[in-house]
Amino acid sequence: MVASSAVRVVIAKPGLDGHDRGVKVVARALRDAGVEVVYIGLRQTPEMIVNAALQEDADAIGLSVLSGAHMTLFGRVLELLGENDATDIKVFGGGIIPDEDIPQLERLGVAKIFTPGATTSEITEWVRENIPGTQAVT
Repeated sequence: MVASSAVRVVIAKPGLDGHDRGVKVVARALRDAGVEVVYIGLRQTPEMIVNAALQEDADAIGLSVLSGAHMTLFGRVLELLGENDATDIKVFGGGIIPDEDIPQLERLGVAKIFTPGATTSEITEWVRENIPGTQAVT
């Protein structure tokens, strides 16, 4: 018998950015779409984010960065996932990220960047299509 569970996504606001209205809207939209969301809140370090994803057995990490530190923060999260043999956890995110930085973030391993104006429907559809849920065989 195969039992599948919902996709589990850890959502976080890394760094010193204190604005979380948008990320809460995204978290609610994902939850309404059947995604299991673990929102760990504001001012998270990359270490805290990766530890939460590992503890929660997350399929993905969604980051919201408005502070301009996206290259450093996304890069460190991906580095820590590699150090923990957890590169199967996909990383996606959004915020105020210049278009010219997106290709470099993708080369680092970020699966998707949503820029301002992305709809919650676009985000939930992308997660549904690109983040496989976990399955347990019993």
